[in-house]
Parts: sequence; structure tokens; C-alpha cells
Amino acid sequence: MRVLALAKYGTRAASTRQRMLQYAPFLARHGVDLDLRPLLDNDYLDALMNGRAKSRTGVARSYIRRLGDLRTVGHYDAVWVQYDLFPYLPLLDGLLPALSRTPVVYDLDDAVFHMYDAHRSAIVRRLLGDKLKPLMRRAAICLCGNAYLQAYVTAAGGRGIVVPTVVDTDHFRPATTRPSNQPFTVGWIGSPSTWRYVEPLLSTLLPALARMDARFLVVGAGVAARGIAGVDAVDWTQEGEVPAIKSMDVGLMPVPDDRWERGKCGYKLIQYMACGLPVIASPVGVNATLVTPDEGFAARNAADWIAAIEKLSRDPGMRAYMGANGRAKVVAHYSLASQEPVVLNALRAAAEGAAR
Repeated sequence: MRVLALAKYGTRAASTRQRMLQYAPFLARHGVDLDLRPLLDNDYLDALMNGRAKSRTGVARSYIRRLGDLRTVGHYDAVWVQYDLFPYLPLLDGLLPALSRTPVVYDLDDAVFHMYDAHRSAIVRRLLGDKLKPLMRRAAICLCGNAYLQAYVTAAGGRGIVVPTVVDTDHFRPATTRPSNQPFTVGWIGSPSTWRYVEPLLSTLLPALARMDARFLVVGAGVAARGIAGVDAVDWTQEGEVPAIKSMDVGLMPVPDDRWERGKCGYKLIQYMACGLPVIASPVGVNATLVTPDEGFAARNAADWIAAIEKLSRDPGMRAYMGANGRAKVVAHYSLASQEPVVLNALRAAAEGAAR
């Protein structure tokens, strides 16, 4: 069985790695060959991460290359589409399942439809507000990162199942030892686009951490976090991701209670929890399911964040208890092993349904 995987971003993007690429070895062992074709390559991502202007010529070439990829669809048993095929272009996404006999499996772990139906431009909302609904309706199955996304797919007339964004818990594991001289470390991992969720907390968070002689380790925020006193900002690398999380004592995930954020899949929390960390999170969307009092704290305002950090800094036993519970939850429900059969069965069912 051959599957064409049409990702939005290249291999450095977490969405591509976690929603598609990490399943490839398991799929291959079960006779499914995954051919990944991203729309926007790693050079585009590098520019995004480092605050450089994106090349319009490069983006245009990417769209032309995507048209070429679509010409090969008939050579595959299924097409696995992530997000949308041609961002901000009308009509084309819905034409793939309408014109091709190859079944489509649609995948989303962000509320990408809100790029259109909640856009600040009334023209974009009018022209593109329902852009993704034909693709959702015509797909054989939609793999949705959480219930919020599934509800949208269902309302659009599609068939969606929840497949959370997961980690390989054989790779994301708790630290076995910690340096005795390491200060209490509060951590955050993310990207330049999500660093803006942390910035409103800094005026309260950084003085509190200084009073506790605590370290604030920030991974992947890019240029915006560099040079801020009290912020230990490091670049994200695939090799350094897990060691950085293991060096933390607690993981943070602040997000506002907005439509886009309600569609997020709590990936940061899943990473922290897999590594045995207690967590503090805004109780928005799936975060409210991931984080109960057994795994960490919900924080609704600046005072909540500081109070939770102070409690955890004083109580290693609490950190160990919450971290162990979080690890157990991720292994059971948010691990690669728990979702591999679900993804395999969805791809097989799509291909077999088209063959009947």
C-alpha cells in the first residue's frame, strides 16, 4: 500500500514530524509506504524561526511543486492531506477528492479553519470562510487532534475521529539523575509564534523567579526571547529537545482563551508529562483534560502561575507525584504506541473502501 503524505511544512516542523513522519516506521512494518511531500520546505521554516522575510518567489515555487505532486495522486492507494493543499487559494482543496478516485485522509491538529472564518478581513471571511469544508466532507476519514476539531469536521458534514498529537514515550522519558547544583528550573518549549503567549506573564514571572533563585529555560522562542534578563533562551534542535525538557523541574503552557487556542492539542504538555514533569497550564481546550490536580495546576491569572510555581519549588514530593501521574497518562493515551494502530486502520479503511 502506497500513501502520498501532503504535509504543509518540511521535516523540521513539529506538526509534520508528530502527525505523519513518526508513524512511518510502524506503517512500513505493516506494508504501508509513506511518501512525504511538504508544501513549504525547511528553508521556509528556518526563515520563520529566525524572523527573516519569507521569499515570495520560493512560496510560488512551492505551490507549483504542489501542483506537480497532485499529478501523481493516481499512483497511490491513499492521499494523506495535512491542513490544506493550497493555503489562501479558493476552490482547489475541494477539487482533489472530487476529481480523483484516490481516497483522501484529512488531518488537522490546529484550528486552521479559523485562519479563514475568523480572519480580520471581511473579504477573506466571505471568500474563504468555508474553504476547507468540501475537503472535510469528501474525505474518507478526518484525523482530528482533539474534540474541538472533530466537532467542526462533523458540523461540516465530514467523518472525524480523534487522534491526539502524541510522542514516542520510549524517547521522551524522565531524567534518571539531576545535577546536584542545578537551580530549580521552570521551563517552556515552543516556537516564535507561541512565545507571544508567554510575554504577558514576564513582568510578573521574572521577578518571582528571581526571588526564588530559579532559572527560566526557554526553548525555541527565537530572536524575541534573546537578551531578556532572567530568560535563558536556547534554540530548538531535534537532538536537544528531550535533554532540554529533562533539565526542567516544571513545564509551562500559557494560552489565551480564544478560538484558535481552543483547537490546540496540548503538545507542550504532552512533551513535559512524558518526561515526568509536573505542569502548569491555562485551562483552555484540551489542556483542561490533560491537566487535573493529579498532574499539575490550572492557572487563570498571573497570581495562579506564581502560586503554583512556588508550591512546586518547595515540594519535591509533589513534583514527583504529579510527574509520575502525568507520565502514566501520556503512556496510556498520548503515546505513539497507543495511536499507531488507529492511524494504520484509518489509512487501510480509506484505501479498502475505495477499492470496493
